[in-house]
Amino acid sequence: MSDSVAGKNRAEKTVLVTGATGFIGRFLVPELLADGWRVIVYARPPLDRVINILGPSVSVVLSLEELQDQPRIDACINLAGEGLFNKRWTVARKQVLMDSRIGVTRQLRECFERLDTRPKVLISGSAIGYYGMHGGDVNLAEQDTSGDDFAADLCRLWEKEARDMEALGMRVCLLRTGIVLHPGYGALSKMLPPFRFGLGGRMGDGHQVVSWIHIRDMVSIILFLLRDSSLSGAFNATAPHAVTNDQLSQTLASTLHRPCLLPMPGPALRMLLGESASLLLSGQRVIPTRVVEHGFSFAFPKLDDALKDLLAAR
Repeated sequence: MSDSVAGKNRAEKTVLVTGATGFIGRFLVPELLADGWRVIVYARPPLDRVINILGPSVSVVLSLEELQDQPRIDACINLAGEGLFNKRWTVARKQVLMDSRIGVTRQLRECFERLDTRPKVLISGSAIGYYGMHGGDVNLAEQDTSGDDFAADLCRLWEKEARDMEALGMRVCLLRTGIVLHPGYGALSKMLPPFRFGLGGRMGDGHQVVSWIHIRDMVSIILFLLRDSSLSGAFNATAPHAVTNDQLSQTLASTLHRPCLLPMPGPALRMLLGESASLLLSGQRVIPTRVVEHGFSFAFPKLDDALKDLLAAR
């Protein structure tokens, strides 16, 4: 284990983070450190790559067996998972997507079962794909049932594996995450190049609803759930005001002072991405009911303000 914080006060709380070098994780870890947490990262080698991304203030384990040497882990934030759009959804690729989420979560449970002192809380990833594809006229909240496509099956099984840790006496929170926005990562980073050249436009007919969230609010929701020991269950991590794909495209073009003229036809997108194109051509209007009910305040509830902040001076 690489541990540059070994000499710190052992009274501080320790959090284990999986998927820490991914999109959300690399923004979350600095906030955890600033909040006074000792951060242990479970990551794949090489070790140097992890340190280069996250800095020297984190501890790194390359095997969950190394956690047996830790005096205590107070919390776990589980963000592990291969990217949904990195490759076409072949049978083999679907298995990789399952294993990288469900398999890692199961490994965590088996590891925690062996610990003398178990984490008090698990905050585990999921996605709004849990609900399946719906028309924009349906508001989806946490109590709604799951869909029946591959993405819904993936999320449902992932959540079940996480919920099994309730039997270990852990508080379990599930993050049903929408489209997280940041210009350097995720969907927005892929949209920006054509839009900056004035070549952007809607996807398909543009009527599909996009449930989005600013990266800063995404991280804040995780910290909110971590701090409030009364919260458990599923939470939608989406901004309060979803938009259509056409509205997203128009707002992005306007923010960049560019036209929005060239749509991406649905058949072309399906040819390019295969089955995963359904996530872009169908939509869900997902409402963050539970975090709002429990007092969470969004810094960026509206898309135009979010994009202005994200694209300022870029």
